[in-house]
Amino acid sequence: MGEHSERVTGVTGRGPRPGHRPRPGETDAATEAFVSHRNLLFTVAYEMLGSAADAEDVLQETWLRWADVDHTAVRDPRAFLVRVTTRQALTRLRTLRRRKESYVGPWLPEPLLTAPDVAEDVELADSVSMAMLLVLETLSPTERAVFVLRDVFDLGYDEIAQAVDKKPAAVRQIAHRARTHVAARRPREAVSPAQTRNALAAFQQAVETGDLRRLLDMIAPDVVLLTDGGGVVRAALEPVVGAEAVADVLSGLTSATFRPAQVNGQPALILRTGDEPETVLAVRVEDGLITGLYAVRNPEKLSRMDRETAVGR
Repeated sequence: MGEHSERVTGVTGRGPRPGHRPRPGETDAATEAFVSHRNLLFTVAYEMLGSAADAEDVLQETWLRWADVDHTAVRDPRAFLVRVTTRQALTRLRTLRRRKESYVGPWLPEPLLTAPDVAEDVELADSVSMAMLLVLETLSPTERAVFVLRDVFDLGYDEIAQAVDKKPAAVRQIAHRARTHVAARRPREAVSPAQTRNALAAFQQAVETGDLRRLLDMIAPDVVLLTDGGGVVRAALEPVVGAEAVADVLSGLTSATFRPAQVNGQPALILRTGDEPETVLAVRVEDGLITGLYAVRNPEKLSRMDRETAVGR
């Protein structure tokens, strides 16, 4: 299939026509169809890109293509829109990878303030978590798309094949390879939101009171701290590894005041300066210990911390 094959896939014989004029009522129906699937489309793009800003750009591109389609010829609007979104996200993902090569310091996903009910969908909450998005970063673009569409959104292999320009048999192999790769890198056991919330509360108290001994007791010996300042604000330019080194960095936060929040479907902490978010801190918990700390400090990535972002499947 060619670069613009999303224009004909899923359409009964006709694709979008330049200058196509919708029939009366067609525009409203098309808009309603797009809006009804918007949360799904945003989540697909976000999980593929790790950037809400880029995901929004992908949705805008998807809308432009959707607006140019003869909607009466589209058999399945949801499938069509997911395919277009996936292709646009794949194109942008390859551009982002080049951009990340020159990124200053560790790169972390753009955090989202999410509604409490997102945590009720355990699979969705796990798929948008900081820890999972970082695992997805280790996949190739096509592997990432296939994993997201199959394991998170449960799309059929035939449908995924059309979205990524592969044969269904190849998609099955890619899905198996991606699933094995992810399984080897994701937390070994599921951790409930309550467990993460309790770990964060204890962590917060230890940091704010300067209780170094208690802090060392709750972080794993091989804990990793990633701080994303994007070269804009102060942050460690390399991962901080090991309990002693991480505790030393965190000991400088005794004057900080963190507030609990729901970020990427998981409990997290937000450090604010006045009304502005300064740091969003997410954690990875395994076997009762904090094994990963993810501190997003780049101001360009904190613009969505003043409102909830809707995600869905």
